[in-house]
Amino acid sequence: MNIALEIQALHADMLRWRRQIHQHPETAFEETATAQLIAAQLQQAGIEVHQGVAKTGIVGVLRRGNGTHSIALRADMDALFIQEQNRFAHASCNSGKMHACGHDGHCAMLLGAASYLAEHGRFDGTVYFIFQPAEECRAGAHQMISEGLFEQFPAQRVFGMHNFPDVPAGHFAVKAGPMMASFDCFEIILKGQATHAAMPHLGNDVLVAAAHLITQLQTIVSRRIDPADAAVVSVTQIHGGNTWNALPDSAVIRGTFRSFKNSVREQLEQGIRHLAESVAQGFQLQADIRFNPENPGYPVTVNSPDETANAIRAATAVAGEQCVDTAPTPSMGAEDFAFMLQQKPGCYIWIGNGSSEGGCLLHNPHYDFNDEILPLGAAYWVKLVENELSV
Repeated sequence: MNIALEIQALHADMLRWRRQIHQHPETAFEETATAQLIAAQLQQAGIEVHQGVAKTGIVGVLRRGNGTHSIALRADMDALFIQEQNRFAHASCNSGKMHACGHDGHCAMLLGAASYLAEHGRFDGTVYFIFQPAEECRAGAHQMISEGLFEQFPAQRVFGMHNFPDVPAGHFAVKAGPMMASFDCFEIILKGQATHAAMPHLGNDVLVAAAHLITQLQTIVSRRIDPADAAVVSVTQIHGGNTWNALPDSAVIRGTFRSFKNSVREQLEQGIRHLAESVAQGFQLQADIRFNPENPGYPVTVNSPDETANAIRAATAVAGEQCVDTAPTPSMGAEDFAFMLQQKPGCYIWIGNGSSEGGCLLHNPHYDFNDEILPLGAAYWVKLVENELSV
């Protein structure tokens, strides 16, 4: 590993920040204590701080020299609605909330890089440190952009990083093109005539219709999408009825669909709508269908070629060529950093979190960020800035 001694010296600070954030998780647009910690550390490092971007977001600004080039580095801050099952000292103190995706580590690594760059950075231009709220299903990146993020902080390129279990610690993985899938939600409400469970012929059984629809939805991917294209349709919720002896008048089906192409994304939406309407008609029901009812769907996370080459160069410089996978299989998970990549050229890279044994998987109640990789992540950010904004 090629990690500066000054970055290694920040390991204890990054570990402390990371565990403090982990112990006090905050969910979307409620990251007030997390934002206060981040703002305080940036200010202590002498970095210009802007608060309240998309409610709780933070942007730090660091300038050197007279260069006109600029770069933005982004970390996400929010936790998940998961009850932590770990028993270590820094486990969540907030019941039902947990940093089960490593955003605590992402913040700590970017804070470490910012601290180093403020004191030792060799670059000419401007660095924007974006600490983003609400990545998990609430589209915080979209909110920041809609509030003028890139008008106020006009970065020319933007970069993101996420830990990835089962990528070995000390390794990176990145490629040009699609890296993460799109993410869309659907909600289908089937409405009919309620009746006594002993007299089904007097009503319309929405639960039988819902069961048929759920199985039919699986045929969209298996029979309507080109087998060469990746796609997923998952039903994640079904709600209907509240007693033993009555058929309800409505049932709610919710789920997600994902793909790596906009054309496939459109096919999935059309297929869900068509099947919901057809099944409802067949059972003499009404179907109300909504897509992304609470938040905008996430687009595909697409890395631009030049910026990906620069990310590979920086990762190789700190980890070694043998530790950078330049042909990883893209993930069907989604990432709202995709909104930023729609606005600016950039790259989203995975940093290995190590083995997933013991439930150390993303969005798992036994997950924990690997503190040993904190210096590596910070060193990557530093090398990327110094390469992009070379003196």
